[in-house]
Amino acid sequence: MAETNKPLLIKRYASRRLYNTETSDYVTLEDIAAFIREGRDVQIVDLKSGDDLTRQYLLQIIAEHESRGESVLGVDILTDLVRSYTSQASSIVPQFLQASFEMLRDGQSKAMENMTKVNPMASMPGFDAMRAQQEAFLKAMTGGMMGGAAASGGGNAAADSGEGDDLDEIKAQLAAMQDKLSKMGK
Repeated sequence: MAETNKPLLIKRYASRRLYNTETSDYVTLEDIAAFIREGRDVQIVDLKSGDDLTRQYLLQIIAEHESRGESVLGVDILTDLVRSYTSQASSIVPQFLQASFEMLRDGQSKAMENMTKVNPMASMPGFDAMRAQQEAFLKAMTGGMMGGAAASGGGNAAADSGEGDDLDEIKAQLAAMQDKLSKMGK
């Protein structure tokens, strides 16, 4: 069993073929993208020189996705990135982008936690399917960045913060509305 806490080492041969050292087989850029979406860190090195080529290949994966119409980066963002390479902003852009992605990842993890907590909607028919669809959507939007954070669940925020009374009130209001609707249908 491979250790997933170590980066997956991919060696690039002179023929430009990429070799997975864990499975002893050749891989494609799409295979590498799948490893990353699954949460693996990847390191790509040139076999002959030992140079780290990871950034080059990650940029190539992004460029291929963008060229196939799987656009995540708008023209304005790409333009700003190009400008940042030629300005004094280049020193703060990497930190800003990293902090932004961390906030996005944390926010989506919290949203997924809230969906898995005790929820009056959980008793609705089809709620589990809707929640699974939402999880898949968020995972697709983040490209697997969320990792296992959403699966960790967590405690009941309403109970932890003393908001259980509000939940009971909402349940009572929902029951009253259902009663009114059933009377209207008769």
